[in-house]
Amino acid sequence: MTLAFIRHGQTDWNRDDRIQGSSDIPLNDTGREQARDAVEMLADWSWDAVVSSPLSRARETAQIVADGLGLPLGPAYPELAERDYGPLEGAPSTETMARWPRRDYPGAEPLDAVVERCLRGLARIDEDYPDQNVVVVCHGTIMKYTLIRLTGHPVDVILNGTVSAIEREGDAWRVLTINGEPVG
Repeated sequence: MTLAFIRHGQTDWNRDDRIQGSSDIPLNDTGREQARDAVEMLADWSWDAVVSSPLSRARETAQIVADGLGLPLGPAYPELAERDYGPLEGAPSTETMARWPRRDYPGAEPLDAVVERCLRGLARIDEDYPDQNVVVVCHGTIMKYTLIRLTGHPVDVILNGTVSAIEREGDAWRVLTINGEPVG
């Protein structure tokens, strides 16, 4: 099984350096173009399904990708929604990260809980699409920390509209690409 994680395309809040989290902010035109570019990153592989987070920025990105790959859009999995940043949603990202460099933001969903939630979502995807290659459109924080947990591979940042692919070998996961760049 291969999973290709795509971070949704850009939103105005991404552009303006604001924390989105679980706020349902739509794609902007740059984000739509990034989604179309992601299709090109996926073109060399064979895909069986495209699924996503239920947030509109991920769902629209997934629809653009599914259309580009000639696949129907699969379900939205609530477990793939971005981390809930609580009262910090809408705050300046750079400033917030500088103030809390360990990402232990007050009132935010704990990172371990975010990863556990995503792993439950991936287990559901595996049940729905056993041994198939699935494109999973979701969000930066949930992708970054889940990829680190699954593979042990360091990940600094996940860029909008890029593909980070992993492949399962037995019970282990191996990183193929991060932000569209081959690894290894």
